[in-house]
Amino acid sequence: MVVALAAGLVGVAGGPAARPAYADSYAPINGAGSSWSQNAVDQWRRNVAQYGMKVTYEGSGSSIGRQQFAQGSVHFAVSEIPYGIKDGGNYDQPPQRKHAYMPIVAGGTALMYNLKVGGKRVTNLRLSGEVIAKIFTGKITMWNDPAIKKDNPAISLPAREVVPVVRSDGSGSTAQFTTWMSKRQSATWNSYCAAAGRSTPCGVTSNYPVIPGSKTVAQNGSLGVAGFVKQEQNEGTITYVEYSYALNAGFPAVKVLNQAGYYVGPTAYNVAIALQKAKIDPDDLTQILDEVYTHGDPRSYPLSSYSYMILPTAVENGFSEEHGRTLAAFADYFLCEGQQQAPRLGYSPLPKELVIAGMAQIKRIPGAVVKNQNLDKCNNPTFAGGRNVLVANAPQPAACDRQGATQCVEGVVNHEVPGTGGGNNPGGGDADPDAGGGTPTGAPAPGAAPDAGAAAAIDPATGQLISAAAPGGADAAAATDVASGTVNLAASHVNRMQTLLMVLAGLVLLLVILVPPLVGHAIRPRGGRR
Repeated sequence: MVVALAAGLVGVAGGPAARPAYADSYAPINGAGSSWSQNAVDQWRRNVAQYGMKVTYEGSGSSIGRQQFAQGSVHFAVSEIPYGIKDGGNYDQPPQRKHAYMPIVAGGTALMYNLKVGGKRVTNLRLSGEVIAKIFTGKITMWNDPAIKKDNPAISLPAREVVPVVRSDGSGSTAQFTTWMSKRQSATWNSYCAAAGRSTPCGVTSNYPVIPGSKTVAQNGSLGVAGFVKQEQNEGTITYVEYSYALNAGFPAVKVLNQAGYYVGPTAYNVAIALQKAKIDPDDLTQILDEVYTHGDPRSYPLSSYSYMILPTAVENGFSEEHGRTLAAFADYFLCEGQQQAPRLGYSPLPKELVIAGMAQIKRIPGAVVKNQNLDKCNNPTFAGGRNVLVANAPQPAACDRQGATQCVEGVVNHEVPGTGGGNNPGGGDADPDAGGGTPTGAPAPGAAPDAGAAAAIDPATGQLISAAAPGGADAAAATDVASGTVNLAASHVNRMQTLLMVLAGLVLLLVILVPPLVGHAIRPRGGRR
């Protein structure tokens, strides 16, 4: 009995029992839709396979995903926009199939670009909203345009054509980007739509209009646009894509000018700050982002948003309670435990209020069993002690990121970027052979901090430290990527529990060794006689 107890304690301390307790038999489920959030969904699918869940997903684009869900050919869909909006003059009819929306992950729509000066990659490009809109509507066609130079006083911009790269398929990424343009740059957007033969006011569209004969290039899927931009021969290109894809490719993303007058990147911190101003429809949990675009916090990234899972709420179209049990367990996992990986993958974890709302939506799935109704056991990294950890820890932008005559320098030559090393590549993206950067002149820009040392790993889009050099500057801890801080909030608790159990196991094993000889000595006849 003692030996069995010892073995049991050792198993608890270091074995599978430390994992979340999910059942080992689930009906397979399938989904389709957004490629914007596909990197997160794919990571979660791989994670839950260890619990016996088989979840397949095709990142075919939000429009196709919504169509397939309406037809009943998939069990769930993922999209950045709901049914029922007018898209390019066409009404996206909601399906007869009963459904609900559930936020699954937040993120920033990044502007990934490929630009070099003097053979060195530019990694610290800054753009205002007005300039972004003019680039993607063909009004700005050269990288040395005075408007771009005004945003980038420290870069000697080349006389090279700007080549916008857009999605050729119906996508949530396009819908998010054009929603922002229709709200913040409506005159420029409406003029472009009219030239492309669209009715105005143009509003949101999932299918980006391309004017025949223009320099705009259309590619299919998030991987398609990101893959096109990263090609060595496609210098001068720029695209809109979820930040995860730029991070995986090891390519930089633009710092966008916000309402406070600072240029900021799409980090998990800055997205979390921006989405404090998101309005959520209490009936279906869809998002209203008008105040996100104009948030006055210096840390706020304007092009921030959520992605949604479209859930079935009735047994129909081949969806059973067995499927519902799997889907609910999958959703229960990624709303809590799965959010820990969001920053490392290029996303931002959901805040507590959306996790609570999401749990309520899970309960509407036929056959659902919600395991994390008690949020004390939900390992979401954004909330601890009643506060949003990302928001509380978000660093202020550097003074040189303020609009004006100075400009920060990121991606300094010889600094590691995601994709070039094993530890910092979250999604296994291809390495860029010459992803070094720095100022085109080779000198620090005015207001830039000195080099902290070659041992530091830098996020190429924002200049945030991923792992600090030793010893680093005073700001190293504040700039450290969220993956090294808030993501592992649950790890210390697990480690303490394992340590305690190992100590107990050691005590039991000690008893196993000492007790039998003592007992034998006690019962042995005195004097050696029988």
